[in-house]
Amino acid sequence: MSLRLGDTAPNFQAKTSQGDIDFYEFLGDSWGVLFSHPADYTPVCTTELGKTAQLKDEFAKRNVKVLALSVDPLEKHLGWINDINETQNTDVQFPIIADEDRKVSDLYDMIHPNASETFTVRSLFIIGPDKKVKLMITYPASTGRNFNEILRVIDSLQLTANYSVATPANWVDGEDVIVTPAVKTEDIPGRFPKGHKIIKPYLRTTPQPNK
Repeated sequence: MSLRLGDTAPNFQAKTSQGDIDFYEFLGDSWGVLFSHPADYTPVCTTELGKTAQLKDEFAKRNVKVLALSVDPLEKHLGWINDINETQNTDVQFPIIADEDRKVSDLYDMIHPNASETFTVRSLFIIGPDKKVKLMITYPASTGRNFNEILRVIDSLQLTANYSVATPANWVDGEDVIVTPAVKTEDIPGRFPKGHKIIKPYLRTTPQPNK
């Protein structure tokens, strides 16, 4: 059974480049990003993990813990991390799971047989503090992820979890947001004192409430 949005993210225990972990204990009360890589020593993955390490402070200020996965063994991960640090001019400090038995890959449906019988696709999951799956993105092996988009989505998820708003197309942190249909127009001033615009009865916008 594949995971869907709103499902509880399965817990697991795993060996990682930073020791054995229990996923739920690792997350604690934080948000989490779990993402997979087809194999170690692959060029696209090397740039992705490097970019993730470079964004350490951006993830930290959003209370997000990052966890990567590859089906290769732990010893290989450790050598690969040295290459990532060298070539991407960074310092990988987040754990990389050594999923040799594919236990975690199977739990999260990361192996797509039409793409590869043995390697994971580029799956990424954002998991909330309630351990629910908030977002899933799957890329083919040939296309690297856009980490600006991942940070943008986290900003949107964290905002919309706390306020009755949604974010429009191409929204970035700081821009106006949409008031959800559940809020009556007459109730908007009390809920959103920064002001609002009525573009259509069903399309009302307001300045981002947590700025």
